[in-house]
Amino acid sequence: MSQTILEAENLCKFWGGLKALNELNIQFKDKQLHSIVGPNGAGKSTLLNTLCGAYPATSGVILYHGKPITHLKGYEFCREGIGRSFQKTNIFHNATCLENCCIAAQQRIGGNFNLFRKRSKNRQITEIARKALQQVGLTARADTRATEVSYGEQRQLEIAMVLATAPKVLLLDEPMAGMGHEESQTIISLLKELKQQYCIVLVEHDMDAVFELSDLMTVMVDGQHLITDTVDNIRNNPLVQDAYLGNDDEVF
Repeated sequence: MSQTILEAENLCKFWGGLKALNELNIQFKDKQLHSIVGPNGAGKSTLLNTLCGAYPATSGVILYHGKPITHLKGYEFCREGIGRSFQKTNIFHNATCLENCCIAAQQRIGGNFNLFRKRSKNRQITEIARKALQQVGLTARADTRATEVSYGEQRQLEIAMVLATAPKVLLLDEPMAGMGHEESQTIISLLKELKQQYCIVLVEHDMDAVFELSDLMTVMVDGQHLITDTVDNIRNNPLVQDAYLGNDDEVF
């Protein structure tokens, strides 16, 4: 059985009186893709932001390999091995794809980043960056500016930047947002490969992709955990249909 690598116990994130996460308990296992679904406002992105240290938890505990890391700062979560992508493309458009990955690799290695020093000249960083580009199929785009590649390739580049931080866990927030069918299929194929090596936590509104990719699914409603189960059981669960997917069979 896969080992639990990341978990939250009684995790809460409050914004004043708004309970964005409310006593959430969840576990994520190595070499599995675990999707988080739920209606808008369910707390999905807030969960990812809290799991990567971008938002400090109001209460509760985040455990990484059984070790509490709730108190760490965001960059320390990254150095522990928790990588995060965002809903909107978060890249340096005027830098090359290789330079983007070099900047990301620097985040993992540490040290001060000097805008006037070409980090791509650093052999260790360059090797890490090239490997990340190779993993997502962008080797041929290494010396191309990010602004000159297609939108789908920019989303691949963002995943490469996460990989360049040497993560054990990938927190991916809508990596297929705004994509056409062909571009989405490229990301689906990529994630199928990556989940054989990493723990992936996926938030995605393309339910066909979610059903195809997921080993486990968690449904959230109003900042709370409703159910975690396999895809088939989630599909057929009446609580899920009522709370999120609706009773229209065409959803499936």
